[in-house]
Amino acid sequence: MSASSSDGWSRTQRWLHWAVAALVVSAFGIGFVMVGLPLTQLLAKILAYQVHKTLGLLVPPLVVWRLVLRARRGRPPDDAGIPAWQRRMAAVGHAALYGLLMVVPLLGYLSASTAPGQIETTLFLLIPVPHLLGPDEAAFNLLRNTHQLLAWALVILAAGHAGVALLHHWRGRATLAQMLGRSAGTT
Repeated sequence: MSASSSDGWSRTQRWLHWAVAALVVSAFGIGFVMVGLPLTQLLAKILAYQVHKTLGLLVPPLVVWRLVLRARRGRPPDDAGIPAWQRRMAAVGHAALYGLLMVVPLLGYLSASTAPGQIETTLFLLIPVPHLLGPDEAAFNLLRNTHQLLAWALVILAAGHAGVALLHHWRGRATLAQMLGRSAGTT
């Protein structure tokens, strides 16, 4: 791993952070809409599912890109004014976020793969994404329920992450300013 960056996150690291956040929030919101649409609005329901799947399929490659950049470029040094136990909790929280950002979309994809109805998965409504598994109602129910549960865990953890970043910001720390691309003096 490279040494820590003293000048904050790179523009690409910041862009990837906010892009992934936007994809997760959008996919989560669309998830509510799609399951609530009645079958009388089948076209809208299918389109909502396809958009939800596209957003989810975009998350893992962007997260891998983030992790590669972090391994190559490093990260800003920890704020020495933040207690060690909070820095440890942040590390655990970040690891959980990265794990959920990979697992939740994978479970969604596997859920679609095992769905009894076998509706095609497409990326951007254009590119077919083959299903690795065949229809299996028991697997589908397990995967779908786990996907939904962990999606909630991801959103709750991400909201906590955002809340702590705001708390640090209000206390005069540079944490949020760094992710926004501002120096500590311009917050």
